[in-house]
Amino acid sequence: MGEAHLAANVGPDVFETLTCVEEEILERAIAKLVLLGKQVGVGPEEMITLLESGMDVVELVEYLASRRREPA
Repeated sequence: MGEAHLAANVGPDVFETLTCVEEEILERAIAKLVLLGKQVGVGPEEMITLLESGMDVVELVEYLASRRREPA
């Protein structure tokens, strides 16, 4: 559910304009974000909430990376 739900929040029309190769690349990128989030304790739903609150994708990646460096 996580990857598909996060992908759905990219925007429904985004997938309509992508080539098959671009769609596959985007899906892999989303899967990597979900995996990184899981490693640092941030679930897909939380990532979606952050994006909906105004955080952009670059800021989300930076946020996840910063949590990775924090001591547990």
